[in-house]
Amino acid sequence: MEAVMAANPVIKVAALCGSLRKGSYNRGLLRAATELSKESVKGIQIEYIDISELPMLNTDLEGANGSLPAAVEAFRQKIREADSILFASPEYNYSVSAPLKNALDWASRPPNCWADKAAAIVSAGGGLGGGLAQYHLRQIGVFLDLHFINKPVFFLNAFAPPAKFDGDGNLIDPASMDRLKEVLVSLHAFALRLKRT
Repeated sequence: MEAVMAANPVIKVAALCGSLRKGSYNRGLLRAATELSKESVKGIQIEYIDISELPMLNTDLEGANGSLPAAVEAFRQKIREADSILFASPEYNYSVSAPLKNALDWASRPPNCWADKAAAIVSAGGGLGGGLAQYHLRQIGVFLDLHFINKPVFFLNAFAPPAKFDGDGNLIDPASMDRLKEVLVSLHAFALRLKRT
């Protein structure tokens, strides 16, 4: 049994959504990724990490002994425990959303919890499907020492026919599901490669 586990190590993935809306298409992408990890992508364990309870970054909230608000400490611990990160990033004004940037900043407070982790980005929206937000997030990741997979890229125009999501924000498009699976497979392989170095 131990030999089987060694041959197929499980990568723990922290999944973060930059949209706080319950019916968000980006959150729907993470739900679909979680289902894929259980059904057809072996070696990945995805945990959705809620960022809605994080206070806005304010260093006045940091205690003299380096303590942080309880919600921030719990969030940082989840990021530290993860082998890799899956971001679902909507695009607001050509950039990442305020909640996602806030989460990135809190977990970057010393010691930086993001450092040396593999990461991937998926996004759904109109127009370019969140492509500009992804580009900005990759720029932020350079300073955070996050290592993003280069390919495949996944940005989805959620409003172009055929329908990509149902009325509850769940991904229903088979082609998009296949592309999402390719992202997870690539993230798994890259995370394993980083762990070996």
